[in-house]
Amino acid sequence: MPVPLSLLDLATVDRGATVGDSLRASVELAQRAEARGFERVWYAEHHNIGSIASSATSVVIAHVAANTTSIRLGSGGIMLPNHSPLVIAEQFGTLASLHPGRIDLGLGRAPGTDQNTMLALRRNHASAERFPQDVLELQGYLAGESKVPDVEAIPGRGTNVPLYILGSSLFGAQLAAALGLPYGFASHFAPGALREAVAIYREKFRPSAQLDQPYVIAGVNAIVAEDAEVARDEARTTARRRVAILLGRGRKYTDDEADSILASPQGAQLRAMATYSAVGTPAEVKAYLEDFARHAVADELIVALQSPTAAGRLRSLDLLADAWGLATPART
Repeated sequence: MPVPLSLLDLATVDRGATVGDSLRASVELAQRAEARGFERVWYAEHHNIGSIASSATSVVIAHVAANTTSIRLGSGGIMLPNHSPLVIAEQFGTLASLHPGRIDLGLGRAPGTDQNTMLALRRNHASAERFPQDVLELQGYLAGESKVPDVEAIPGRGTNVPLYILGSSLFGAQLAAALGLPYGFASHFAPGALREAVAIYREKFRPSAQLDQPYVIAGVNAIVAEDAEVARDEARTTARRRVAILLGRGRKYTDDEADSILASPQGAQLRAMATYSAVGTPAEVKAYLEDFARHAVADELIVALQSPTAAGRLRSLDLLADAWGLATPART
């Protein structure tokens, strides 16, 4: 039986598009994912990146939830050291009150941005050190068992929004295991420690009120097309754009310049980020994802659709759903 498939929507602002276009595309993607039987759609907190529109993550989730009816929605993730645990409990408690049984809260400890923006967020370098304590404080608010005297999350108290620890290192694996929480590994952009982290998580997992056995969600990229060469062309375009996003800071590169950077030692890290990428026809992508699920010892895959256009991402979604044997949309 294939593992469940979910989507990580990066709320990409495509070239020539606006933020409004991106958010409308996110609604359409979630509606299609709901119709096709995907498990959940998550949105990531990033700041000061011109091509990503999900910085106000809880607001994006609220908008998409209001335009869908059943699919689970959540954060993949909220970077908790950027925020007060009480504020996040209130935000996600509000979401869970409006959309019962549909909201997930994935938590990470990275800043999700650069150093200057981190300072603009009023986050300091010691913030990440409090991550385990902040997770416990947040969990207490959501359970109605506040660890702060005379302070309750309203909304939030008693909603028990499920928490997920997200990461790309052994730290997150150990924390998720100690707290008995599901673990999501960011292998779609930081693949290096995947196998070791999952092994540690499974070995050290301790059951909790939320979860009685380990549960691993592994991230993976995908571009699917009927013609494999179309998918590979789109993958090349996406890789070139990654150069501009991560290295350019406003500079534009020609295709030849981007290809030269990707082929250089400087580009090795950029190439490595996309190590786990399923690119090709539906059959090729299905086979890759099946192998990857075994490789990652994953209970669920969360797929970042990397086509450089909104239309291409919808195409990938439908072709992937067909290949995976997910629901066929009702005829109208």
